[in-house]
Amino acid sequence: MTGIALVTGGQQGIGLGISRALIAGGYKVALASRSAPDKLAVQQALAELGPNAIYVQHDVSDIDHVPAMLDQVEADLGPITAFVNNAGVGAPVRGDMLELKPENWDFVQNINLRGAFFLAQDVARRMLAQPQDLYRSITFVTSVSATMVSIERAEYCVSKAAAAMMAQLFAVRMAPHGIGVFELRPGIIATEMTAGVRDKYTDRIEGGLVPAARWGEPQDIGSVIMPIVEGQMQFATGAAIPVDGGLSITRL
Repeated sequence: MTGIALVTGGQQGIGLGISRALIAGGYKVALASRSAPDKLAVQQALAELGPNAIYVQHDVSDIDHVPAMLDQVEADLGPITAFVNNAGVGAPVRGDMLELKPENWDFVQNINLRGAFFLAQDVARRMLAQPQDLYRSITFVTSVSATMVSIERAEYCVSKAAAAMMAQLFAVRMAPHGIGVFELRPGIIATEMTAGVRDKYTDRIEGGLVPAARWGEPQDIGSVIMPIVEGQMQFATGAAIPVDGGLSITRL
């Protein structure tokens, strides 16, 4: 049976790296984001991924639209067997956390936490209705910021720390049904989100911040996804996997 994957934010950055790996692994993939279908990034992603990829427009913060979006994916591809909860936003303004504005806090939490939870909730319910001998998985893409402090991005760190707990909650709830739940914690990855701080982090990486001595790339995240979705790590459900070149390893 061909696996069916839903990847939020799958048209660019880390999501695209994951989508590439899934397509190469024989999956049919639905990409979902708030971008209009005619956006260049969407069209380029679909052209690259080929006929086994589709695009559905969905704003993760719009939880009322979740059932309709999932209905569309199921109608076009079939029931989702692998869900990658990847879409997220960074801090709108980096700066002193003592100056953090409530509207920026709410913006980040509505997407990275509230929207992610209720989308995963609906996907999980639908997975429970599928045959129990069919392996299914949910993967939350969080960040090393789930445990590493960046005081200029307080709202982002809090959202990722809470998302890490969200992954644990879903792992325990879904384990009796043979549904694996995992958390991937990317480090410093070269994407659109980090483009504005490229020089800053390049200097720090060259100074030893990342033991692997390089930027991470979207394919580094993609390389981890196949063992998860194919059930090779089923008994490791609930695992939080750093994909960060050693960044989060405690050192003296």
